[in-house]
Amino acid sequence: MSKFFLRWIDSWSTTDNAQETITSNLSQRHQTQWLRIIPFIVLHVACLAAFWVGVSWFAILFMVFFYFIRMFAITAFFHRYLSHKTFQTSRPVQFLFALIGTMSAQRGPLWWAAHHRYHHRFTDTDQDPHSSTKGFWYSHVGWFLNEENFGTRKNIIKDWLKFPELIWLDRFSLPVVVFTAIGIYALGEALAVYAPQLGTNGLQLLVWGFVISTVLLTHATLCINSMAHRYGSRDFNTDDESRNNLFLSLITLGEGWHNNHHYYAGSTRQGFFWWQIDITYYLLKIMSWMGLVWGIKDVPERVYAARQHVSSREFKQLNIEKIESEEVR
Repeated sequence: MSKFFLRWIDSWSTTDNAQETITSNLSQRHQTQWLRIIPFIVLHVACLAAFWVGVSWFAILFMVFFYFIRMFAITAFFHRYLSHKTFQTSRPVQFLFALIGTMSAQRGPLWWAAHHRYHHRFTDTDQDPHSSTKGFWYSHVGWFLNEENFGTRKNIIKDWLKFPELIWLDRFSLPVVVFTAIGIYALGEALAVYAPQLGTNGLQLLVWGFVISTVLLTHATLCINSMAHRYGSRDFNTDDESRNNLFLSLITLGEGWHNNHHYYAGSTRQGFFWWQIDITYYLLKIMSWMGLVWGIKDVPERVYAARQHVSSREFKQLNIEKIESEEVR
């Protein structure tokens, strides 16, 4: 029992090499680790506290703000920066947004980046950590609740292991989340005393600003693993089941253009065309004008050419099928 509690606090406290875990526990690697995921379950149950703490306009605004800033940290820095290196930034900015991303309760930045890189290596195959071929439930939440995917795949993110602050965040991601919750509760209590006109307090801000915001953020992010490999359009002919989905793009600040991303993951921009809304990319462009990030990678012309080629080929195939169906009738 103490080992599990220790791993809640320090995820690197035992041998967490994912490959060792896989080979030594072949029969158990996909089994849900219920004891370990108690915090995840408690977080969801705690949403029911909204019926007791009430609601205020400030709590709702804080919920939206905290969702937005953490989603940006996940999409821009955990994904497009740490996972794919599509732009560059300074070490302080790197740490700041890695910290904010860790507050999202989606494990540490290195764990996140390593699993995502592994996903791109083996997309929708049996080796994909959250392959859509294993069903909706597994690709949405089941994959990170088991033993196989608990450890950080350190061999895939060796380029980031030179930063001790990132290792620290990865090891102590859960304490960071706990102290974030405590800080939000303290803020709510302070506002109840010094700004009572806002109509909030510690418990209310904790439930709406942290608990509900975090659950919404978690499932919006996870929808890219599950729904974006099932529902939507395909502009590019990839070897996986990735889809472009406008709704998912809106709730994840641009991550829903998943078929684009799987065709060419080296671009900072995932909404390849002007009509594909990509808020994360817009914000990174603004940050580049401020000198906070640089080296933003654009979509190569050959990618646009490939899309046109694929589209014309698919259109031609549709016409052939239409003609053949008409001939049958």
